[in-house]
Amino acid sequence: MAAPLLLRGFPLLRLRLRLGLQDHHRLAVGLLTSRLWSTASESVRPEENISSVGQTTAVLSAKDPPNYPRWDDPDYRKWKDKEEEILKDIEPITLLTKEILHSNRYMDGERLTTEDEKAVVEKLLTYHPHSEDKIGCGLDSIMVDRHPQFRKSRCLFVIRSDGGWIDFSYQKCLRAYIRDKYPSYAERFVKEHFKRGSG
Repeated sequence: MAAPLLLRGFPLLRLRLRLGLQDHHRLAVGLLTSRLWSTASESVRPEENISSVGQTTAVLSAKDPPNYPRWDDPDYRKWKDKEEEILKDIEPITLLTKEILHSNRYMDGERLTTEDEKAVVEKLLTYHPHSEDKIGCGLDSIMVDRHPQFRKSRCLFVIRSDGGWIDFSYQKCLRAYIRDKYPSYAERFVKEHFKRGSG
């Protein structure tokens, strides 16, 4: 298998010596593109001159434009700028929440410190679509514990002033915050950056 591949390279080596180093790069790119686009029945002849290889590449590029957004498209550029703005906005609370849930900082059933609780209430719980139902008769504290159904997952819980407690999703809070603050970009952002979509 390796021998036929090596033999194919010899005409290219001869051609490289004939054309010189500066033309070699253009030829190699053209040949590589031609090989990628040619079918199994078509063979690429390394002896073709550079202009015909360039024409093949140009025709392929015109027929099959790249399937990715163009950076010079103003709408795409505007979206990328807004996406970056949203990420910077939610990054501090997202990092804090992940640290609370996924590090050894808190044990299961442990209540958050006053500072962490304040951040979670102000930046997350306030935006939960059902925050009033979650808080109920009053907020006593915020706790980290295992989810009652999904025992491998840890989540945040509201501990009410009557002693009851209920879990809440920090991702739901973030989605609601983004929809409120960035309504024109929210659905696209949520679709691209949250696992469960628009839930």
